[in-house]
Amino acid sequence: MPLARAKVNLWLNVVGRRADGYHLLDSLVAFTDLADEVEVAAASDLSLAIDGPGARSLEAEADNLVLKAARLLAGRAGIAPRAAIRLVKRIPVAAGLGGGSADAAATLRALVELWRIAMPEEELFDLAAELGADVPMCLAGKPALVSGIGERLAPSPALPASAILLVNPGVPLPTPSVFA
Repeated sequence: MPLARAKVNLWLNVVGRRADGYHLLDSLVAFTDLADEVEVAAASDLSLAIDGPGARSLEAEADNLVLKAARLLAGRAGIAPRAAIRLVKRIPVAAGLGGGSADAAATLRALVELWRIAMPEEELFDLAAELGADVPMCLAGKPALVSGIGERLAPSPALPASAILLVNPGVPLPTPSVFA
């Protein structure tokens, strides 16, 4: 079962803004041991069940990024989206930790395996980018220097093992309002 690991911006500089409103970034991203879990199983249709400490913050709505990832992958593969997906939500929602993007990335990986889709890694990253700017970095799942709107990744210099304390005051901060 793929883990959807929380991302942490070790630094984040906003260096500009595109005409479409997206902010241009310069960032160093690393991943933590805090993670959601994505489980998939064959099914007759597409469904999403959400459990775990963060479940009450989310609903299995049609616009959930996990379901969008499943539909997008199935469409690209030319198959019907048939899977029972279970998301164990541990990453706080709207906390700047990329939980939704990580969940979408883990869903793509899990469903490629479940549905036995032969897809080049580059094409999988292109699909991830269609889902959101942070999804490709979460698909890579390793420290990276990030630029553009988050879609351009370069290898990070070696990072020392270290502990990090994340404090969540329980107040959601959706990305659009943070960058407003």
